[in-house]
Amino acid sequence: MTTAPRTWPCAATTCHRDLRDHELDARQTICSPCLSTLHSWLHEIPLQLIVLGGSRQRETTGAAGRAGTRTPPLPGRDDVLNLLGPAAWTSVRDTDGDQTGAVPIVGVLGSWVRIVCEERRWNGPAAPAAETLALWLGRPPVLNWTARQPWAGEMRDEIHGLMRTIWGVTRLRPQRRPVPQPCPRCDSLALVETDHEAYIDCTTCEARFTRGELALGAVIAVAQLDVA
Repeated sequence: MTTAPRTWPCAATTCHRDLRDHELDARQTICSPCLSTLHSWLHEIPLQLIVLGGSRQRETTGAAGRAGTRTPPLPGRDDVLNLLGPAAWTSVRDTDGDQTGAVPIVGVLGSWVRIVCEERRWNGPAAPAAETLALWLGRPPVLNWTARQPWAGEMRDEIHGLMRTIWGVTRLRPQRRPVPQPCPRCDSLALVETDHEAYIDCTTCEARFTRGELALGAVIAVAQLDVA
């Protein structure tokens, strides 16, 4: 009697992959590609913060003069100030409806740091700044533990939304480029590398390879051609 293969979808709503046997054995709720992408995003945030810091100033065009509004303008771009601003460490009740704009980076990352620290009994970063929060969440022990939690998919989706907001301001979305080498698994010319990503993806069979694995695959392929 054959055993039916185990299938379970990745908990991230934007992912269409099913968890593989080694991920199920590790009790992951999100797939390893999503975990790798989450690692890349968290380590990309400090670089994006540099650009956001230089984007605070509001661009001005036309002749100088007083604007015809009763409300004085903000001293900088409100979308950037929202992202870089402080955040409340408790739930905010917006009874007046004046809470607008994106949640600050510190608010998004800080909420997940608190959840991890409370559930895992870890000490968080000493400085609650956006860069230190992102790098703390991106540590391998933290991510490996996070990948096994029931809320891992929600965290991945929320940080994806944060990254989309950041990219919308900085216009520095990671670029994808084709890799001129056959996939070692399916032999198709569908390998793609993405900035900041540790793995190279095959868009045909969805396999993932490190650069070292691809280099070894190229050596093996050349050796097989020489033998033939």
